[in-house]
Amino acid sequence: MIPFLLRGIMHEKRSTSRKLSPMSFQELCLLLVAVATSVAGQVFLKIGAGKLGKVTFDNVFSHILNIITIPELIFGLFCYGLGAIAYILLLTRVNLSVAGPSASLIYVFSVLFGYFFFRESIPVYRFFGLGFIICGVVLVAWQKKP
Repeated sequence: MIPFLLRGIMHEKRSTSRKLSPMSFQELCLLLVAVATSVAGQVFLKIGAGKLGKVTFDNVFSHILNIITIPELIFGLFCYGLGAIAYILLLTRVNLSVAGPSASLIYVFSVLFGYFFFRESIPVYRFFGLGFIICGVVLVAWQKKP
C-alpha cells in the first residue's frame, strides 16, 4: 500500500514539476532575498558569537541561556527566519533541483563577507571553489529559449 501511495505522489510531483521553469525575474528576486537575509543572519550570528565568547564543555549551558541576551544573535536568527520564508516562497514557484543549488550562493557571499568585514583570509584554492559554485549555479539555473 505504501509503495503505491509513494509512486502516486512521485508521479504527481514529476508531472507538476515539468510545468515549472527555471527562474523568472520575480523568482530571481526571491532567491536574492533568501540569500541576502541568510547571509545577513550569518554575519549577525558571527558578531553575536564574538560577544558570547568561546564555548567550552564547562560553560555550554550558561552560554545557551546567554544567547537570548545578545541582540545580534536574536537578529541573526530573525534574518535566518526571513531567509527561510523567502526560500519557501521560491520553492512554490521553482523546482527544488534549481532552487537548492542556487541557494549555494549563500556560501559565496558568506566567504566574501568574511573577507571584507571580518578580515578573514581567503586562500587561492577557495577562490577557485567559489568560481565552481557560481558556474554550477549558472548551469543549473540556465533556461533554454523555446
